[in-house]
Amino acid sequence: MKISVIIVNYNVCALLRQAVNTIMRACDDIEHEIFIVDNASEDRSVAMLKSEFPQIKLIENKKNEGYSRANNRALKMARGEYVLLIDPDTITKRDTIHKAVEFMDKHAIAGGLGVRMVDAQGSYLPESKRGL
Repeated sequence: MKISVIIVNYNVCALLRQAVNTIMRACDDIEHEIFIVDNASEDRSVAMLKSEFPQIKLIENKKNEGYSRANNRALKMARGEYVLLIDPDTITKRDTIHKAVEFMDKHAIAGGLGVRMVDAQGSYLPESKRGL
């Protein structure tokens, strides 16, 4: 398994659908698994995931456990050589995962990787330049 993708969701069904569609497209020819940890959403997120994305590994929390604890639940199950944590409002470009995996494969000393993020208007988001 090359990459495990983890998304924590809470009541953002429409954004989550878009995030899953774009991450699946970006991982299309990479061995991957996708975990969605739902933090007790009251919208249709869980029903949507079960009907539209049955291949997703869904973890349904009975209460909102918070972002970190939810990620940790999926991290314990992840089998990927690499792990990607994204938010449910993330739109992943088609080549982003390929470029990230290629970089990590070429730089064995790297312990982590951040990618350039842009907002909906295409403007650079300075928070994507953080030291690891």
